[in-house]
Amino acid sequence: MNEPIFSQDKTDLSNADSLRDHFLIAMPGMQDPSFAHSITYICDHSDSGAMGIVLNNTMPLTLGDIFQQLELEDTQNMGEQSVLNGGPVQVERGFVLHNDTSRWQSTLPIADDLSMTASRDILEALAAGQGPANCLVALGYAGWEAGQLEEEIAANAWLTMPADRHILFHTPAEQRWAAAANHLGFDLNLISATAGHA
Repeated sequence: MNEPIFSQDKTDLSNADSLRDHFLIAMPGMQDPSFAHSITYICDHSDSGAMGIVLNNTMPLTLGDIFQQLELEDTQNMGEQSVLNGGPVQVERGFVLHNDTSRWQSTLPIADDLSMTASRDILEALAAGQGPANCLVALGYAGWEAGQLEEEIAANAWLTMPADRHILFHTPAEQRWAAAANHLGFDLNLISATAGHA
């Protein structure tokens, strides 16, 4: 994994305005194929933009493949875990979203119980059985320039909700989009992809 793409040098939005630690749920009319029927976890959101990890697009790649590439022995038989296609930006970079407060070489604290790490040491720990109990591994991320995400939300491209840990770590990837919408009381399959503004 390379150097982190996140920085602590940004001006945070007020807590009420920031979507950090929220889900973005793509509306059925989403035209961008990278995000159609997607659910994205927002890791960072400031006045200079936002970044997140798409949670329901898996790759034909497993954690075992990554361990093998890094020449790490999978002592805990975690190799079957799917790797997520985290988004269309910097797809060669790896990110681990995890639920403990340990600080690794390159970690971004997101919430009291969630962090994102983009350094090799966490993968070494996972292979050795010393990593976080719950984690998602992704290649690539989704990014928005300043004001872009807010414009897309205003255009009804996304529903938002506070991130749900059960959906994040204990719901199969292919069920996360519908599960999050159901949590809000929506059946997205009943919403027309061509619905306009009310």
